[in-house]
Order: sequence, then structure tokens, then C-alpha cells
Amino acid sequence: MRVHFIAIGGSVMHQLAIALHRKGYEVTGSDDEIFEPASTNLHKEGILPAQSGWNPANITPGIDAIILGMHAKDDNPELKKAREMGLKIFSFPEYIYKESEDKKRIAVGGSHGKTTTTAMIMHVLKYSHINFDYLVGARLEGFEQSVQITDAPLIVCEADEYPASAIERRPKFHFLFPHIAVITGIAWDHINVFPTFDFYLEQFKIFIEKIEKEGVLIYNATDEILKKLIEENKRSDIKYVPYALPTYFIEDGITTVVIGRENAKLKIFGNHNLLNLQAAHNVCKTLGISDIDFADAIASFTGAAKRLEILAENKYYNIYRDFAHAPSKVTASINAVKQQFPQRKLVAILELHTFSSLNEKFMHEYSGAMDNADEGIVFYSKHALELKRLPMLEPQSVMAGFDKQNLEVFTRKEDLEKKLKSIDTINTNFLFMSSGNYEGIDILNALNNN
Repeated sequence: MRVHFIAIGGSVMHQLAIALHRKGYEVTGSDDEIFEPASTNLHKEGILPAQSGWNPANITPGIDAIILGMHAKDDNPELKKAREMGLKIFSFPEYIYKESEDKKRIAVGGSHGKTTTTAMIMHVLKYSHINFDYLVGARLEGFEQSVQITDAPLIVCEADEYPASAIERRPKFHFLFPHIAVITGIAWDHINVFPTFDFYLEQFKIFIEKIEKEGVLIYNATDEILKKLIEENKRSDIKYVPYALPTYFIEDGITTVVIGRENAKLKIFGNHNLLNLQAAHNVCKTLGISDIDFADAIASFTGAAKRLEILAENKYYNIYRDFAHAPSKVTASINAVKQQFPQRKLVAILELHTFSSLNEKFMHEYSGAMDNADEGIVFYSKHALELKRLPMLEPQSVMAGFDKQNLEVFTRKEDLEKKLKSIDTINTNFLFMSSGNYEGIDILNALNNN
């Protein structure tokens, strides 16, 4: 197979390129700019493009598949030539399906918890010495790549609702056609793509329709929106497996969960993670993994990168980093830390960084999201607004949207850094939530100077 990637430098695109190269395919690619770590990763494999930019000469009749990344625009000169030549053009998820047509496919969808649930399933399968391929949107301990494509009979995919490519605007998870599907919950997000909640909800209805006949849908029955969607769109040719919170208890900051007749002491915590665990348990049970094997495996699961990831800890404080940015994720992460350490003060610092979170019209969705934090701080930068070509977001609008007493809002990183250095760290936990990096602030240095 000869495969060419247009926009090979994407975080997941370059991982697929490496996976196919390792499978023995002839892989080429192009991009106008490739950042780290993609540049080094591609260079190590010998498939880093020799020069930056788009070159129609890269597109030749011998190419079996063109894989188009989200970064490439509709008027890309390589894409234009590929169309003129009648070559087969795939979005990332379309190609994943092509490579997995003969495999049992597991797809984990939902507005939150996709990465962690997928990671849990992968962890248990690896622990159980089961051969499988995978696609996940984060770095995971024990896995060199975030994409693996081999001749394994099983594939586990994080199923994203974001558009597949510049020319295929349908959500990625519409192209996976799973035998086992998971929906972790539904909460409106990506308003630049899904301008109304009803339109967003419709995408999950279609996802359910895409499940293979005689397949299984495992869903979070504590989510009323999801529960209603399923009740109103029931299929007779698939099996439904609802789940809710498992039995658990917390002692000295450690969560123990009951799995069948087994107990497992966890390295993770929070009700949202316990729900993710229940989803993963049902997937693994469907695959024939016993309760005792699942309990043994999940006890050593440490989480995915930036999902309540511990940055530093001592007898006085813990510092957590989390990818949370959407309202439901912010609420879940704050509640998790507060529940796990009820005697400690919780300082929650949220960076607004995504299109939705920087949109004044979306701000009311955050109402109450930070209520359980003892101190709430929101940060966003003028630079982030400029990059997304959004109008200025006034701090008063943010404060009104969150509707939290004594919420502090900062728009300059120097002011945020000064605030962090002023906080007493004794008997305090810090939760930093963002898909960005707070304009490069050295979090640990700021807090360690207190």
C-alpha cells in the first residue's frame, strides 16, 4: 500500500502515519508547518517531509489512498490534484474504518470521559494480554503511540464528534460503525460547529444508528439527556447496557471500588471516573474478561495525561492538571477533588481557551460550574481571542456567566502569576483546568515560591 498524508503533522495524523509505516506501507506526507513532537517522531521513522509546504508533484497515480487532515483547507493544491486524478481520498476516521473492516470495533463516544474510558479499556486489554489495535487522543502510560494499526482482530477507538476533515464535515464518530459502542454522556460543546443544542444532539442519534446490527450500546443511565435520547430512538436489533455509579468508599484519600465480588483500590478518583470505570467494565465484560481480572487490572490504572494528573504533592498541598474546559467537565473535576479531600481548601483555576469557552453567548452554560471550589479563578488572554478571531470578552460577562461569588477573572498572565504567588498553600489543593497552557506560566514555580 502507498499512502500519502495531506497535513501529516497533526497530533493524531502523524501517529497514524507512523503506525502505517511500521505496518510496512509506503508512507509520504506534506504540511505547511510541523511542530514538536510530531517533527522528531516523523524524523525518527524516516518519513518527515524534506521541506515544508504543499506540492502538487507529491500526488502521483501510484498512490492507493490520500488521507486528509483537518488542518488542510478545501483549496489545498495537493487535494485539488488528487481530486482531478480521481484518487481515493479519506478523512482520518474513514481510513481507520478501512483498516478495521474485518476487526471487532469498539467506539467510545460522549461529550466527556471519552479519553479516560478508552484508556481504561486499553489498559485492561493489555494487562489481560489481548491483542488489539487502538486510537486514543492522549498520551497513555505503557503505550508508545496513540494510534496502532496491525493485523489484530480488535480495535478500540476514542470516537470524537468533531468534523472528520475540511471536505467531510460530518462528525468523526459517524464513520466507525462499532460492534460495541459507548456513550458517556451528552453536554453541548463545539458551538462553532454545532450552533444549537438540538443539532449537537442529533449527531449522537446518528451515532447510535451507525452501530452494527446485533451490536451493543453501553450508556450512562444517570445522564437524563442521553437516557431520553435512547428511549425516544430505541432500536430492536441492538442490545442496551445501562450503567451508573458503582459501590465505592473513600479512606485516607484513596477510593476503593466494588466490582462484582472483588474490591479494587484505585489510583484515580472522582464520580466521573467511577462512571468511566463502569463503562469500561461493561465493555470488558462484553469481551469476556472476568470481574476478578478487570479488578486486578484497573487497580494499576493511573489515568490519561492531563486528566486529573498530579503535578506535585506534599503534606501541605496537591497540584492537579486537567484537560477540563467544557462546563460539565469543569464541574466534574472540581467535584472530584473536593469529594476526595473534603478537609482541604480547593482553588480552581480555569483557562478559557476553546472557541466555545471564549464565546460570550456560551458563557451562561458555565453557571454553577465552579460553585464547589472554595476559590475560583478564570483566566483568558487577548491572544487566544485574536487567534480565533473572536470579539473581546469582557470580564463582567464572564463573572455574570459563572455566577459565582468572589470569582476572580484575569486576562493578563502577569496578573494571574501574581495572584498564584499570593495564595497560601497550606492545607490547599490546586486544580488547573485548560486545553492550553496559561500563556506559558510556570505553575509549579509560582506556587512553590509561596
